Amino acid sequence: MIAKKLENKVALITGAAQGMGAAHARLFHEEGARVVITDINAEEGEKLAEELGQNALFLSHNVTSSDDWERVIAETEKHFGTLDILVNNAGITMAKSLFDVSVDEYTKIFNINQLSVFLGVKYGASLMKKNGGGSIINISSINGLVGGAVGYTDTKFAVRGLTKAASLELAHHGIRVNSVHPGVIATPMIMQEDTMAAVKEFEKTIPLGRIAQPEEVSKTVLFLASDDSSYSTGSEFILDGGLTAR
Repeated sequence: MIAKKLENKVALITGAAQGMGAAHARLFHEEGARVVITDINAEEGEKLAEELGQNALFLSHNVTSSDDWERVIAETEKHFGTLDILVNNAGITMAKSLFDVSVDEYTKIFNINQLSVFLGVKYGASLMKKNGGGSIINISSINGLVGGAVGYTDTKFAVRGLTKAASLELAHHGIRVNSVHPGVIATPMIMQEDTMAAVKEFEKTIPLGRIAQPEEVSKTVLFLASDDSSYSTGSEFILDGGLTAR
């Protein structure tokens, strides 16, 4: 019998009610992890936790709130006793011109895409330190490597920088920190009627000739969560079908 990669590990995944986060949660659960699913979408989050069974816990979570992060980390410790893996997956996109973005809109995308990752690393690492180490995976984007829309690109570059800074500070605590940079992924956020035509057109520019499924990203996230990546920290893992190879 092949050993499960995350047996007896506890993982917390933000924005996990649907899309990539839900795919990560399902794969982690299959690989033996006890999974904390957090999201503001309580209906979908509860449904997923029920699907996964007793080794899954849903917690309503505003990732931009330090109070919420303290509560979620405390409830994770109370329920499962520890935290081994944190996936900072929650995020939003925005595709507006620099001249059209309001300060409120910019602040919102900063808070969800960037501040939340800082808070996750800060509070997640505080529990991991007590337990001798762990793995933090920050979901950035290829727009954390190359230019794109204002707001989205800025915050995804910041996630990349935070990953590198945190990896150096946390290494001596046995905590690894890496970033994942997906390209176009078939999630509910982009696979909507009003965006489908644009997605299909963009698909033609991808060297591999297709967009990715969420599960393809999950396999890399699993690698970083597991001991298979025990010597990887401060690194960037790109999943874009060849887009940034040009």
